[in-house]
Amino acid sequence: MPPAQGNTQHFAQLIFEASPIVQFIMGLLVVFSIISWGIVLYKWWAFRGIEKHTSTFVDVFRKSAKFSEVHAVCPSLASSPLVGMFQAGYAELTAQLRVAQPAAASPGAPAPRPTLKSLAAVDRALLRASSIEVNKLEKRVTFLATTASITPFIGLLGTVWGIMTAFMNIGAQGSTDLAVVSTPIAEALIATALGLFAAIPAVYFYNHFTSKVKGYASEMDDFALEFLNIAERNFT
Repeated sequence: MPPAQGNTQHFAQLIFEASPIVQFIMGLLVVFSIISWGIVLYKWWAFRGIEKHTSTFVDVFRKSAKFSEVHAVCPSLASSPLVGMFQAGYAELTAQLRVAQPAAASPGAPAPRPTLKSLAAVDRALLRASSIEVNKLEKRVTFLATTASITPFIGLLGTVWGIMTAFMNIGAQGSTDLAVVSTPIAEALIATALGLFAAIPAVYFYNHFTSKVKGYASEMDDFALEFLNIAERNFT
């Protein structure tokens, strides 16, 4: 039998012959790892869509002459957080202009220029929408931080339990022979390894996605300023 295959079978045997407590700890660590990788794959796919839609939306926003033209393409680019901000700002802008609509001018007179009542209200609408979009971006990412912080301790619990079992075997058999203590210690090390296996990628991807969210938040701040500049230039 090749050494690699023998080691794999021995590893599996250790898991199946472990004490119920250690098996429960290993199972819990596997569950944390599976959920974490599911979140990683989901967020990676979601952020790819966000980047694509955001790039397209920014091009449309900067090339369009009217906000109504930008609003028309929003449903097709809904993944972008800038779309949610634009829709909130556009809704506030439209509501103010509708309320401030002056009485009909006399025949032949030029149409009055629409004027905003409060630019600060538009700013607040954009700020509120920005907060909502950031919360959406951060959804489920915090579970990666939880996994990164808690799984090493869960693995350590399995390690401590395995070492306790090893010492109990020594006391029961009155022997310090390696054959007596090697199996419980190996079980303990497996629990530690599984804890690190769950924690290390969770730490990396949590930092990666957090950095991505900060970048998107910065883009949203810049977009809010650009939106307000256009609104101030055209409606005040």
